[in-house]
Amino acid sequence: MLFRFARRNLRQSRIAFPTIPNNPASTSPGIITSKTSGDISSVFPSLSGSSPEPLPSRFATVKKCLIYGHEAQVQDSWKRLLDALQKRREELKTRGSNMVPQINFWNLNDVEKRTEFRDALHQTGVAVIRGVVESNEALGWKELVKRYIASNPGVKGFPPNNPAIYELYWSPSQILARAHPDVLRAQCFLMSHWHSALGSSDTEHFISTSHPLSYADRLRIRQPGDSSFALGPHVDGGSCERWEPSGYGLGGVYNCIFEGNWEEYTPWEMTCRIPVKSDLYNGPGGCSMYRMFQGWVAMSEIGGGHGHLKVCPMIKEATAYMLLRPFFAPTRTPDDPQYLDVANWTLEDPVSSSLQGAVPSNGQELNAELHPHLALDDTMVHVPKVRPGDYVAWHCDSIHAVDSIHTGASDSSVLYIPACPLTEANAEYLARQRETFAEGIPAPDFPSGEGESHYRGRLTPEYVMKNISLQAQRAMGLAAFDVRQHEVFDRERDTLQMAN
Repeated sequence: MLFRFARRNLRQSRIAFPTIPNNPASTSPGIITSKTSGDISSVFPSLSGSSPEPLPSRFATVKKCLIYGHEAQVQDSWKRLLDALQKRREELKTRGSNMVPQINFWNLNDVEKRTEFRDALHQTGVAVIRGVVESNEALGWKELVKRYIASNPGVKGFPPNNPAIYELYWSPSQILARAHPDVLRAQCFLMSHWHSALGSSDTEHFISTSHPLSYADRLRIRQPGDSSFALGPHVDGGSCERWEPSGYGLGGVYNCIFEGNWEEYTPWEMTCRIPVKSDLYNGPGGCSMYRMFQGWVAMSEIGGGHGHLKVCPMIKEATAYMLLRPFFAPTRTPDDPQYLDVANWTLEDPVSSSLQGAVPSNGQELNAELHPHLALDDTMVHVPKVRPGDYVAWHCDSIHAVDSIHTGASDSSVLYIPACPLTEANAEYLARQRETFAEGIPAPDFPSGEGESHYRGRLTPEYVMKNISLQAQRAMGLAAFDVRQHEVFDRERDTLQMAN
C-alpha cells in the first residue's frame, strides 16, 4: 500500500524514493481534492470574525437518532454529569496547573514514575515530558527557522502583517524535529497509554502504537504583546463529525455517552477510532489523520500568560458535557441565579439542529455562553512552565486554548508535532503527505497553494534518505517497515505488512 507506488519507481531514482507527478491529486482516484487556500483563521470562526450559519435541519434528526430509546437514561446521566463537573471544578480551583502530570524524559523507564504519570494522564488528558530534546538543540531549531523565514520573503501566516502562526511545513527545523529519535520515542511512550478493548488478543484491527507516523503541521513564533492569535477553547479533529453516524459514529466512539452511561466511556480505547472519518467536509481545518495526541516541542521558555497553552484537564467529564450539551435547553435565562441548576435543564422539545460551537469544515469551539457548566474561566488552566526541548501533548479530544494576550518579554515558540499511530488510513494519508513533501506544497490536511515549493533552504525527501535515520524515514513514509522484528505481536506484524 504505502510503498507499492514507491517500489514501481525505484529504478527511476538514485535513492529509494518515488518519482512524484506534478499533480498529487491525480495519482489515485481515492485522493481528496485540494483544500481551499487560507491560514489558521480559516479553521476557527472566532479568529476570522465570521458568523456561522445555522446548521441544516438534518442535524435535528441526527440528534434524535443518537439518543432514541435512551432519552430517560440520558436525562439521568446529565444530572450525574453536572454533579461530577462540580467536584472536578473544585479540585481544579485548588490544584490548578499542578493537575497536569510531568515526567522527565530520562525517567520513562522508571516503573514507579511511569505508573504515577499514567494514572494522572488518564484522568487529565494532558502531559509534559521534560527534556526530550537538548535545550541548545531546540534553540538552534528556532534560529534556523528564523533564517529560513528571512530567506524567503512573503511567508504566509496569521495574522498576515505580523505572523504568530506560520504556514510552514517543510522547513529544516520541522523536518529535523520530526525525525529526532527522542521525539519519536516520546511519541511511542505517550501512545502506549492507549489500549484495545480486546487486549493483546485483538486480531481484528490493524494498528501499531510503537511505529509513530510523521504528521506535517505548522509552527508558532509569537511575539510579546500579540493579541491577534487569541484562540479560545476548542477541540480539533472535526466538529459536527463527533455527532454524525458517518463520522465518529462509524466506530461508535461515544456510544456510551449517547446511551446515558457516560461513566462507562473510556477516552483511551484506540480501536474504536480506527474507522472514524473526522474530516467529512474537506475543510481547511479538518484533520483526516488519526492523532492520538496533539503536541508540540518548545523552542523557547514559556510560562503562564506568556502566549502559553491552556487546557481543561478533565478529559472524560469535559468530553461527555460537550457531546451532551446540544440535547439540553434551559428554562430560565442566564441572569437567573438558578440558571445552572440541574432542574433548569431538560431535554430539548422540539429538538433543534444546534450543536453548540460546531460548524462544518471548522474546529469545535467552546465558550462560557454555550457551555456554561464547564466554567471555562476557571477550568482552563495553564500547562506548567516549559523550557526549550520540553514536549507537551494532549489527548485528541482535549479542550485547549492559548493565552489571549502574550504578556511576556520574549517570544513563545513551538513546533507542532502530534503523535500518530500506524493504521491503514494513516498509512494512506502518509502516502499523500509524502507527495506534498516532495513538491514542497502544504500537507493534504491544510490550506492549499504553492507553499514552499520555491523556497530557498527547504529540505527534501532526498535529503532525508541520505542524512536521517531509517526510523525517521519510515515515520515519513520514505522506507518500508521491518516485518521481521522479533519483538512485535503477530497482529502488529500484520499491520507493518499492510502498510508496506
